[in-house]
Amino acid sequence: MRKFSLLVRLTAATLFISLTTRAQKETVKVTDLLKIKTVGEVHLNKEGTKAVFTLTSIEPESDPKASKWDYKYVTQLYLVPSDASTGPRALTTRESATQPAWSPDGRQLAFVRNTDGKPQVFLLNLDGGEPQQLTHFRYGASAPKWSPDGKEILFSARISLKELGKDSILNPAHNHPAWPMEEAGIANSANPSAAKPNPDGSLDEIRAYLDNDATDRKAKVVTKLNFQDEMEVNPEMTFTHWFVQKVQPASATPTAVTAGFYNYNSVDYTPDGAKLIIVAHLDSTENPDRALESEIFMADRDGSHLKRLLGEKDKVYGNPRISPDGKLLAYTLSPTSFVSVPRLYIAPLANLSAANAAATTAAAPPTLIPFDRAPAGLTWSADNQFLYFTAQSNGGAPLYRANVPTKKIDQLSDYNTGTGSFDLQSGHLVFSRTEVSDPSELYTADAALKGTKLLTAFNGEWLEHRTLSQPEKHTFRNNIGETIEYWVMKPIGYTPGQHYPLLLDIHGGPSAMWGPGESSMWHEFQFFCAKGYGVVYCNPRGSGGYGLDFLRANIKDWGTGPTSDVLTALDKAVAEGWADTGKLVVSGGSYAGYLTAWIVGHDHRFKAACAQRGVYDLATFFGEGNAWRLVPNYFGGYPWDAATKTILQRESPITYVADITTPLIIFHGENDRRTGFVEGEMLYRSLKVLGRPVEYVRHPGATHELTRSGDNRQRIDQMLRTWEFFERYIGK
Repeated sequence: MRKFSLLVRLTAATLFISLTTRAQKETVKVTDLLKIKTVGEVHLNKEGTKAVFTLTSIEPESDPKASKWDYKYVTQLYLVPSDASTGPRALTTRESATQPAWSPDGRQLAFVRNTDGKPQVFLLNLDGGEPQQLTHFRYGASAPKWSPDGKEILFSARISLKELGKDSILNPAHNHPAWPMEEAGIANSANPSAAKPNPDGSLDEIRAYLDNDATDRKAKVVTKLNFQDEMEVNPEMTFTHWFVQKVQPASATPTAVTAGFYNYNSVDYTPDGAKLIIVAHLDSTENPDRALESEIFMADRDGSHLKRLLGEKDKVYGNPRISPDGKLLAYTLSPTSFVSVPRLYIAPLANLSAANAAATTAAAPPTLIPFDRAPAGLTWSADNQFLYFTAQSNGGAPLYRANVPTKKIDQLSDYNTGTGSFDLQSGHLVFSRTEVSDPSELYTADAALKGTKLLTAFNGEWLEHRTLSQPEKHTFRNNIGETIEYWVMKPIGYTPGQHYPLLLDIHGGPSAMWGPGESSMWHEFQFFCAKGYGVVYCNPRGSGGYGLDFLRANIKDWGTGPTSDVLTALDKAVAEGWADTGKLVVSGGSYAGYLTAWIVGHDHRFKAACAQRGVYDLATFFGEGNAWRLVPNYFGGYPWDAATKTILQRESPITYVADITTPLIIFHGENDRRTGFVEGEMLYRSLKVLGRPVEYVRHPGATHELTRSGDNRQRIDQMLRTWEFFERYIGK
């Protein structure tokens, strides 16, 4: 009886503690953004017993001049046994470390760390000791890959046209590009002048003086077609080349394995280490600035005897992966159009012709693996029977496995999670995963994704004390017969019978995709739910993750059709009966900034709106944004084409600016060159002249990636300003 009484008391105490803990849980705070740790690259050793991975954390800024509110990103390497027998341990500290690569014997890691302003390759002996710098290359060193015999490391470097032209090792003859330089009035064969700079001298001396001004950045002379990078106008043309650094025995200087005035997108060893598999576009008749194609080549280990395996005009061949036995090549193929889904092929390596992709032998042509999604991270099983990959699909990023002999594809994980980086060795799978309950952790499983175990719990400690909103998935059929998926998240503390503000959040791209397995909005969704808002989001026509036809369903229709889809999702969420229709707000960034502006120019149900880093005048965007190719890809031509001009005007939100009466806050980064910051200025000034309620926020130094990987203080600033702006109006 005494034992029974003690058991009752213990059970009651346990129940009390459980209820108390649940009651003490907090909602997600804006500063919880700083607590999120993100698992990045994942690599297994050859035996599959150990995994090295990167972990990105947000830490207080160490610069003594920084404010206490400033934070920085830090990425370090961690090691964990794949059987979950022990927890992860840090391999590096202090300066960030990225791009880890196992040595074939599993005793060392190569990785990349910045030193003296350039990336360089370091080696870490897992038996102990500090990392040792391997490369001291003047151009920097990235993407290290060990040769299968462990004697050397392959790496890439970015080299400018000017540097490549005068480099005595890479270009000892000081040759010039064979392709057209496209400098107005200057012949391609012109040699650089030996004249001394003199502003009052001869024509050659004046040219030397002007060249010196450009070198000293007193002038930017633009001759490129693609002259904007993510942050600024950049007139300099650069090329990716690949080099080999001897490890055993160590060499003082690397040796180039690629050559010429071309970009080599990727280079890797074949499984036997005898040759290199290369992705590049080597066309001496076309300026690389205009080239969109890529081809697949093979060369000897030193880069000699280069032979094209696959290539075709207006086609992009990429992601080559050779099977472990060296007999099969898996690769992706797509047209150069941005609005496309890459196709997955497997071909016998021995039968690929050097002449053309279509010139494979009739007996064994490339095999198409039917799959209407974009595969990523192609990885072979050791027995050559399976090809693993991930793909965004239906709100998640499942892991898939293709049976090569049968072409059958199995979906190994569901749509409610997102598989990030993964690796497969000796029947062991290790992978990072995003889900609603945790934005990023590392897991292990067998080759069929069975027996899944958690390897890390970096976010678990603080998430244990947070209450999260769970998305509820719904679907409807739109007016062109496409099935639209949407998710509804109720506010934290939701009580039936009460009414709440509702945020319609829209994704960008327009080919992006949102869902429970997509990590970029994890914190923002939870933050607004914590503030008492419901959130509804969907993947309208034109989104990725639903196949080619769905992706192309917004061609020449960026406004009306997608608006119908997102507003239908909103209407169906409202029909559930708990949303306050007098407190509806809308927000979106990039293409969704565009769509937000379009919506408030055509619909007046919202109390307030937020348009972030958007495009508002498509003709101006063609000249201002580095994503300018979206114009011909989606609208069929250029601003000076009569038919296209009409479409661009019809599809531009600025055309309807006089109809915008909804209070609007506009965000743009001052260094955003993807969409162009003038877009925000144009929309703001137009509304200001019209006397409409509008506020414009510019973030100094910020790029288009502000809300994803930008300055953390600015990320918090944008989120709080958006919420504060909404609160001004939904309380009225």
